[in-house]
Amino acid sequence: MPKITFVSPEGGRTTVEASDGDSVMQTALANGVEGIVAECGGAMMCATCHCYVDEDWLARTGTASDEERSMLDFAASEVRPESRLSCQITVTGDLDGLTVHLPDAQI
Repeated sequence: MPKITFVSPEGGRTTVEASDGDSVMQTALANGVEGIVAECGGAMMCATCHCYVDEDWLARTGTASDEERSMLDFAASEVRPESRLSCQITVTGDLDGLTVHLPDAQI
């Protein structure tokens, strides 16, 4: 099972196992990771699962779609080039070791 590390704004790290096919958001919720609210449940309608993909992983997580970029305009925290909605990143074996940083606020 791939492992994903979530880094809190304070620098705390939580590493969890993920299932192939789940989203990074689903993985965070299933493992009680604080900092992912996911109000819309992964429908890409709220931007409360905003995260920053670690620079080393940007190429492997893919590029945000135009719709995702538009939704990121509603994020509560600063949107950066490495910003993604975690509901739009699908876990695969290639993402074993993925690191995502959580923003200061989701709401």
